[in-house]
Amino acid sequence: MEHIMKGYLPPMDPEKLKALFEIENAFKAGQLSADEARLQIKQRVGKVSAYHVAYIEQTMTEESSDECIREDVHAIINMLGDQIDNTLPNLPANHPIMHYLKENEEMKRLLLAVEDLVQYPMIKNQWLELYDKISQYPLHYKRKQNQLYPVLERKGFTRPTTTMWTFDDMVRDEIREAERLLREDQEDAFIKQQERVVLYTRDLMEKEEFILYPTSMALISEEEFEDMKSGDQEIGFAFFEVEHNTSETKTESKPNQHDNFANDLQTLLAKYGYSAGGDEKLEVTTGKLTLEQINLIYKHLPIDISFVDENELVCFYSDTDHRIFPRSKNVIGREVMNCHPRKSAHIVREVIDKLRSGEQDKAEFWINKPGLFIYIYYVAVRDKDGKFRGVLEMMQDCTHIRALQGSQTLLTWSTGETAETTKQPDEAANQLYENAETGDDEATNAPITDITPQTRLKELLKQYPILKDKLADINPKFKMLNTPLGKLMMGKADVQTMSERSGMPLNKLIEELKKLVK
Repeated sequence: MEHIMKGYLPPMDPEKLKALFEIENAFKAGQLSADEARLQIKQRVGKVSAYHVAYIEQTMTEESSDECIREDVHAIINMLGDQIDNTLPNLPANHPIMHYLKENEEMKRLLLAVEDLVQYPMIKNQWLELYDKISQYPLHYKRKQNQLYPVLERKGFTRPTTTMWTFDDMVRDEIREAERLLREDQEDAFIKQQERVVLYTRDLMEKEEFILYPTSMALISEEEFEDMKSGDQEIGFAFFEVEHNTSETKTESKPNQHDNFANDLQTLLAKYGYSAGGDEKLEVTTGKLTLEQINLIYKHLPIDISFVDENELVCFYSDTDHRIFPRSKNVIGREVMNCHPRKSAHIVREVIDKLRSGEQDKAEFWINKPGLFIYIYYVAVRDKDGKFRGVLEMMQDCTHIRALQGSQTLLTWSTGETAETTKQPDEAANQLYENAETGDDEATNAPITDITPQTRLKELLKQYPILKDKLADINPKFKMLNTPLGKLMMGKADVQTMSERSGMPLNKLIEELKKLVK
């Protein structure tokens, strides 16, 4: 039986694939030198495309969790020599693959800076500045895992999910370890760690550019790449921003059926002959709701929801502004086991199996860090006959809830003003300080009379709560302040830091902030 992947690739000669497989194995076993292997490839195979190598990897080699880490891509390149063609077509600048390549080019530049700095006595501020940029790069992996890998899976190319994901996370963890050592002033260990960061990051980039991206171009259609852009935008990019101009898409005249839950549900109902217009109400268990109302309810829930059906396929996630972990529509229809890195797959497997069998009805996890508490709850979904129908995952940032003390029986607004009294401006401002979100031991209660580069973000938000919802209007990067990570950063960030992190000129940022607070 032919592998599904073959149906999406240009015609391939089975005998030549077999010959390439034999030559590659003999070379890896040391039975052929690189020169001998190249000669045999030229005589028995001819020109080789990147997708030939990927197809052999997918269909003819035994899968191993660390194969991507062990694979010596330099040796394979050397073996193939001038017989390999892994060139990419001339792609527009806004193509998803071009964004991956652009991120790699910037990361290569940063790694050269690492190699330069390690030669000199350590100056911590120089390294902090450099790692402030390097730490953005793991977004590159997050986009690959949630956007590119799911589409490749549908084409039968599952090796990136099952093997490269492990390497992605390993490189990410090496960068995080370097950051930790830098923060804790472990100078010798930090300098030694740079060798691992440089080696593994470059190795993975080479695997991406040699096999992954050329094979993606062979397997994925332009329409699918176009459809990928909105999810890429949702997750974000390392080192730069991308403006997603929907007017340029080829599907401009055709509405996107996956834009939101309401559209998806309306399409499904129409398929089975049910009309569900914007004002028509649907019978739900305890009431009637329009599709718009259903969608709005999901969007405004204080928790994130995901649903996996009895076939272990991801069917739905709630699209909230406060989403804790990134999601994109490419996850819909994906096997849930492929949505997790291999090192945690056994836990996912155990949760699903025990919920399915009825041995357990729920599973709880939580992440407890300074200034952050995330609660994760899985529950078995069963119908009225007790038949297993799937798993519902609920996730909530409970940091604020855990910090509550005593009782609050009077209505108090976010400004600090209660419903029973009307305060004078000065009194209301004092109440605002008393009830505003805290978390920075160094914060003061002094009113801000002017905005300077040293003005603390935490204190700005205390005095002007409206800024929290308006900052994204100044710069889209400030959306992340509503995430748990952003809340951790608020306590330390000042206007100067905001300017540096967003790439927005300092004077322009101060000017826009002053406009908002007025």
